[in-house]
Amino acid sequence: MTSREIKIELPTGLEARPAAMLVQVASQYESSIYVEKEQKRVNAKSIMGMMTLGLATGECVKVTADGRDEEQALAEIEKYLKNS
Repeated sequence: MTSREIKIELPTGLEARPAAMLVQVASQYESSIYVEKEQKRVNAKSIMGMMTLGLATGECVKVTADGRDEEQALAEIEKYLKNS
């Protein structure tokens, strides 16, 4: 299991379309992936879960991945959230 604190640098935060794109990125990986903000933890592969977080630009989240491709999954999610 690997975790990272990631600052959201997407210009619009995680509105509907960027949240859907994050779900698509996460869904490419076999690992279980979760995003946490404060005390709320949701499955990064669930559009409804991601929408409930209401994440804005500049906020930090903890992303956790567990599985054989966890490092690659975290790297790609971080790249997406940092708008790279």
